Amino acid sequence: MYRFALLLVAAAAIAVFFVFDLGTFLELGYLKQQHSVLAGHVDSQPFVAGAVFFAVYVAVAGLSLPGAAVLTLIGGALFGFIWGVLIVSLASTIGATVAFLISRYLFRDAVGRRFRSRMSAIDAGIERDGAFYLFTLRLVPIFPFFVINLLMGLTAIRATTFALVSQAGMFPATLVFVNAGTQVGRITSPADVLSPLLLGSFAALGLFPLVAKRIVNRLQAHRALKNYPRPRTFDRNVVVIGAGSGGLVAAYIAAATKASVTLIEKNTMGGDCLNTGCVPSKALLRSAKIRHLARGAQRYGLQNHTLAFDFRDVMQRVKDVIRAIEPHDSVARYTELGVECLAGEASIVSPYRVRVGATELTTRNIIVAAGASPLVPRIPGLENIDYLTSDTLWDLAALPGRLLVLGGGPIGCEIAQAFARLGSAVTLVEMAPRLLIKEDPVVAETLHAVFAEDGITLELNRRAVSFQGSGTGGNVTCEDAGDGGNPAIDIAFDRIVLALGRRPNAQGYGLEELGVTLNDNGGIATDDFMATNFPNIFACGDVSGPFQFTHTAAHQAWYAAVNSLFGQFRRFRVDYSVIPWCTFTDPEIARVGLSEQDAIATGVAYETTIYPLDDLDRAIADGVDRGYVRVLTKPGKDQILGVTIVGEHAGDLIAEFVLAMKHGLGLNKILGTIHIYPTLAEANKMAAGAWRRAHLPGWALKVAERYHAFRRRS
Repeated sequence: MYRFALLLVAAAAIAVFFVFDLGTFLELGYLKQQHSVLAGHVDSQPFVAGAVFFAVYVAVAGLSLPGAAVLTLIGGALFGFIWGVLIVSLASTIGATVAFLISRYLFRDAVGRRFRSRMSAIDAGIERDGAFYLFTLRLVPIFPFFVINLLMGLTAIRATTFALVSQAGMFPATLVFVNAGTQVGRITSPADVLSPLLLGSFAALGLFPLVAKRIVNRLQAHRALKNYPRPRTFDRNVVVIGAGSGGLVAAYIAAATKASVTLIEKNTMGGDCLNTGCVPSKALLRSAKIRHLARGAQRYGLQNHTLAFDFRDVMQRVKDVIRAIEPHDSVARYTELGVECLAGEASIVSPYRVRVGATELTTRNIIVAAGASPLVPRIPGLENIDYLTSDTLWDLAALPGRLLVLGGGPIGCEIAQAFARLGSAVTLVEMAPRLLIKEDPVVAETLHAVFAEDGITLELNRRAVSFQGSGTGGNVTCEDAGDGGNPAIDIAFDRIVLALGRRPNAQGYGLEELGVTLNDNGGIATDDFMATNFPNIFACGDVSGPFQFTHTAAHQAWYAAVNSLFGQFRRFRVDYSVIPWCTFTDPEIARVGLSEQDAIATGVAYETTIYPLDDLDRAIADGVDRGYVRVLTKPGKDQILGVTIVGEHAGDLIAEFVLAMKHGLGLNKILGTIHIYPTLAEANKMAAGAWRRAHLPGWALKVAERYHAFRRRS
């Protein structure tokens, strides 16, 4: 109600201004004609004239009306340089702040709801650099001040910051215009004040905040490093700690650009992904799927068959797969690429020095890619249990009869399904009301149904509170984690796997002693360029976040490497705009961009297009017709906001949508692309076609129908 009243008052004032042509009183010609009369009023009643002028200026600026430039000239002409500067400077700042507040009160909420994801990014940038950018815009008069007022009102910049920065930024132009106003007889238009030389001077002033920012950055860097002696020369351009996905990519880029780089790894090359994560888990899932297919062979016109197997052979195959891929991440390969590889535990002695054993290296830059470790909760009795994690699971020599999995995220779901299909009686305990809480509820429902068919017992809304037993087996007591309506239960198990997330490896190698800042989840805090609070120490991958995926670690590593080596010339801001991921259950669950629950939570307007795989020829032929492609688009447009694919090879199929979103291609482009028949990839085109059919213009179809009818009669 109040917003509507304010909008009505502002609109009425603006309408009066234009309907009664009040702008003629703010033209330079009128000022020159009435200069003597107005000057007489000022001489006879200076305080009243000053107050009236001040109020008019605030009203014009506050309502974003044309004429502020002429009013500034009038201020100089009527009140002289000193008083003119004082009055105009205060009035312009107050008027600009009024316009800023009106814009914020009337429009910020509506704009924020409509463009919430974009506004969040803008607000983050404003919080970081808003004062610098506002100061720059204020210094350059070619940017309309009223536009700046209104746009800034839509952001999260504080009103006091806006007012103070505006006061400082507009002051040079105020001096010039007021001084010009004292010579009003020589001016024919406001454009006379803004000569090319003056505009160039203002443009140079406009660059000052950016230059100042670089100076501030240099001072901050100096302050961070001043207590550490800088070597005269350096052994290396960069030292990389950790040879997982992020560290390998960072070292590769450094070597490819002919930098001197040392890669330090205390365990095995390849990190978690090769040795305990992505590779072994996918190898295990494949063996489990083969057995699952054999048991359901009747679906394919064959006789069902329970494949006999020795679990040790399955685990040996996992190790064989790791060994087959090891050469890609080996010391031999990276040495050949020009990377010095050292085995041992790194210790950061200073921002310029890293020690490995008895060897100490000097380096211009350090990149920390130390990864993460499985999270182990503090639950009474757990310390007596020989529990497994995603790191130690691969040492199992026998298939557990009863396997308990704590955690319903991607890792827990993959492990649970693999062991269930190999023959374990699996119980999965999850605190949330469903699996994969980051995905849409309909996705979780699909996986719940599949897990029920696989014989997995789901205990959702359950929290493990105590363990009883010792060695490998025992019991766990689980209480209700929801509304309290479920009684506590005991679950017996032969082995337990903890799959409750991963904790960044940010301790134990010198970061604490150095004072490197950590974020809320214990990871290394980095800026948009992957740098820590020390300008020459960078971090990437699971140790920093915000995503703990192998592919995002590699993505971040490029920015960490390039910014560390070439940041003095140009720095690149890391791009998280299009990050895909996949849970490799059967069916696979892949996503990029927004889910529906994300869109609802952030207030992003969307439309949903669903294409079910039971309509796809290849999926039917292969017997993998369970699943769907769900595409979120802007209402009425083919712009892709997010895609979720549930189905066979969803992790592969999502790549087309990742490419489309990264390069701004809409569904019409996908629809216009030839896809081989019959393939699963056709599902993407079919989804685009479903969107297109839903958005065909009804009037055009009616016109076409009448045209064809006419052609049949003629």
